[in-house]
Amino acid sequence: MTTSEARARHARQREDAPHLEAALDAALDAALDAGVGGVLGSARPHVVEIVPDPLSDPAPVVGPTDVPTAASRIGGPRLARRLVTLDDGHQVGVAVCGRGVPLVLVHGFTAEGILYAQTLSRLVGMGYKVVAIDVAGHGATLGLPTGGGSLSSYSQLLARVVDVLGIRRAVFMGHSMGGRLVTELAAAEPGRVIAVVLLDAIVGDTWDRMVGLFRVAPPLLAAVGAVLALDTLSTVPLFRDPRQARKLARLVGPTLIGHGRSPWRMIGPGVSIIRSRPSGRLLDGIAAHGLPLVVIHGDRDLAVPRPTARSAAARGRGELVVVRHATHSWLLKDPEALPAIFAELHKGILGSARRAALEAAGVDPERAERDDEEAAFLAPGSLVGRITPPMPGGGGARPLRRRPRYRWVTSRPR
Repeated sequence: MTTSEARARHARQREDAPHLEAALDAALDAALDAGVGGVLGSARPHVVEIVPDPLSDPAPVVGPTDVPTAASRIGGPRLARRLVTLDDGHQVGVAVCGRGVPLVLVHGFTAEGILYAQTLSRLVGMGYKVVAIDVAGHGATLGLPTGGGSLSSYSQLLARVVDVLGIRRAVFMGHSMGGRLVTELAAAEPGRVIAVVLLDAIVGDTWDRMVGLFRVAPPLLAAVGAVLALDTLSTVPLFRDPRQARKLARLVGPTLIGHGRSPWRMIGPGVSIIRSRPSGRLLDGIAAHGLPLVVIHGDRDLAVPRPTARSAAARGRGELVVVRHATHSWLLKDPEALPAIFAELHKGILGSARRAALEAAGVDPERAERDDEEAAFLAPGSLVGRITPPMPGGGGARPLRRRPRYRWVTSRPR
């Protein structure tokens, strides 16, 4: 192919991109309006636009409200992958970076922590020590000796890892299945928690009803699997942002290879989801302990319906952030969106949670530096402090900080 032919082909691809993405959006809408609801019935209610009720949802806020209008350069820290060995020999994969308030991320089913590297590296610039932990049977973490048939066994391993790392308190954030594990940990051990952030998490009344149906009608899982496949396809911005698609492919590639070599590793986590108990009691526990809770959810999530997020925020007495036109793994598709949402939450619930936690540790939040925050929330000589790479200095290549492609609405349902 000549240079001129290659350029012509590239131009045609750019012209076709909007039509291809529009077709994919139409497929998502069709699944929302008919296919998914028809298959799951009452377990997957028809998803409609939430119209804020001024009595139950006071003063909803539409975001983004403060983001760059043009691309700008930001620092480019990279997560470092580490292998941590527990006292019983269990090896756990973690990815760490940054200085400041500990932020523990727990990934979703079939994923691993490093997949979120692009988003997490941007959160590092907001004053977080990011710690992404691979769940048992995922990434570099060994499976559970029992086979992993209970979600509580996964959350207990998570707590052990946090202890070994020397993290006394943290913001705990979980995506999908990871959101359930974070919820279990927070409800059982609230003293560890600065705040809880749930990203399209499998907690809430609607999801609990779906799990009940899966138990009596296992074939429904195939429908959810098909829905999740469509959702995943829509996550890769092949045409809108080819550069981002290539970056995501480099992160996802090793994960897919690992699943191909050891597909049976996913059996235990999958069974644990089907056997899980209702999550309402956990959310009630979070509310009873007064833990700051933020529930962030895509309004086009086909795998975990949006109504489950609304019920989770209501039962946990937290804030709800609905990300418009976003699917289940929207934070992988656009690494700018979650940091922009965090920037707004820092002006409210997350900022208040940080100040309260520092004051409880005897630190003045107005004067606290990164060293003060780590001294307040990490054990002296902590392992996580020793394995965290130094922050990059000035100069060198830095990624672009761009306006997020998503918009969102923040409210507090009751």
